[in-house]
Amino acid sequence: MRHLLRLLLCGALALLPLAARAVEVSVVNASKPTRCAEEDNVYVKLQSDGVRRFTVTARHPPYLGAVTVDSAAADFTHCAISGAKDYPFTPRSVTLFEDGEWRLMGHTYGGFWTPYVVPVRVGARVESGLHLLQLIRRHKGEWIELLVLYPADGYWRTKPLPPDHLPDTAYGSSFLFGPIVERERPLVVIDAVEYVPATRTFRLAFAEGGGTGTLRLAGFDTSEVTLAVALERTIAPDRPFAALRSMFVTPGNADVIEAAFIAGDGRRGIPAGILDFARERAAEVSFGRRWPSRHNLSAPDLIFGAFGR
Repeated sequence: MRHLLRLLLCGALALLPLAARAVEVSVVNASKPTRCAEEDNVYVKLQSDGVRRFTVTARHPPYLGAVTVDSAAADFTHCAISGAKDYPFTPRSVTLFEDGEWRLMGHTYGGFWTPYVVPVRVGARVESGLHLLQLIRRHKGEWIELLVLYPADGYWRTKPLPPDHLPDTAYGSSFLFGPIVERERPLVVIDAVEYVPATRTFRLAFAEGGGTGTLRLAGFDTSEVTLAVALERTIAPDRPFAALRSMFVTPGNADVIEAAFIAGDGRRGIPAGILDFARERAAEVSFGRRWPSRHNLSAPDLIFGAFGR
């Protein structure tokens, strides 16, 4: 009898991967070529019928162990300066939270490309008009940024803690989540932001498209950082619920070189050049670099996955 039960259990376990097939999303490429390394010409949209949660993981590139001298300087070669003027603001910096291990800083620039003034709440404190929020962790006696949000256009960047042989690493690709709208560039219009220090969670109220969303720092170390993202409302399948923004000029001058896809049944596709695919279906998609680039050399790869309805 015990042998029969064991065989039945093994048979049931063998069927689990089929029953638990991961949720797939559409990966839609709206990127275009550029010669300017400071232009976000990479725009890859994630679309789906009903996805309301997912994760974003930033992982050090595979070659980082061999990097001894970083490269993160701006490169405006072949860049045409736009005639558009930023909206003026009064510059300032504020500390919104600090407890000895964590710090949340806010900064207002002298000018920004959108006019939006977004209130940011931490506890009872509210500050408006901040263009950059920096979540910073104390690590080996130094303050290291792990995550930034630009409240006035909804762009996020994240990176792991640095490896032992480097003092810090660079940001590279950005991402958006929520009801994305497309104007001079894609953005998410945010009505308000709240940061909850106890859970390291950002709560967003969306001004265009409505609803709310949360982003929680779920895990971090010196190899990767994981963010858990949730949306209150589903977004129509013909509109992105999240997107990658990055740059690619050549394989040696890019923040992202290729995309790799994993299907819902676990099958891995052949990686595609970041400008070389139009549309794919995937339960996980990673955007990264297998070889060094002179632009933001130490910047991490980004992986989107764990999609759920």
